[in-house]
Amino acid sequence: MKSSYIKDIHHSGRIWFVAVYFFIYLFPLVSSIYFNAWPTWKQLLGAAVGVIPIYWTVGIVEYFTYTPMLGAGGSYLGFITGNMSNLKVPLALNAMESMGVKADTEEGDVVSTIVIAVSSIVTVLIIVIFVVLMVPLSPIFTRPALQPAFSNVVPALFGGLMVAYVSKNAKVGAPIIILGALLFILVPSLSGVYPIVLPILAGIAILWARFLYKKGKV
Repeated sequence: MKSSYIKDIHHSGRIWFVAVYFFIYLFPLVSSIYFNAWPTWKQLLGAAVGVIPIYWTVGIVEYFTYTPMLGAGGSYLGFITGNMSNLKVPLALNAMESMGVKADTEEGDVVSTIVIAVSSIVTVLIIVIFVVLMVPLSPIFTRPALQPAFSNVVPALFGGLMVAYVSKNAKVGAPIIILGALLFILVPSLSGVYPIVLPILAGIAILWARFLYKKGKV
């Protein structure tokens, strides 16, 4: 039986999801009305063909992959604010790990929600600061020596999580890490679609863990 907390989370989450989608579609509508610039159906379909296969696939895969990791509150807030793979998921998992709670508990749900909320606020503040300082700092951030650091932010985040989780149960984690490494080595172009590959590997890891559990190996 669902607790009042979970019921309130789902109630608020659905309201905010509807509100977010309303404002997302409101902006292009208002812009088209104000500038009297209306795209044709051919233009809309042409643009959608290049976007839907990737983003709809990512959205569906991420929903089934990240929701069990983040809990109800963290999932609603994370999908609304975005930047799941790069920031929200690693932060929430690390916080729950530090607190010794799981996402399928109310305690884990609360921790995940608080962490994602704080990270969203911090992200907005950092963006505001960098927008203000963009011009004076641009000579520093455009230096070639710093570019490898910006290109490896995601591997650094997930690398730290990998060490913590794989070290706990190498039977589950090690084969998936090896599989992922082989995929990216043999097919380097996959690095351009890592938001799709990572959730797929996570799904394979879940199936592999279930297989080992059924066999009594873990």
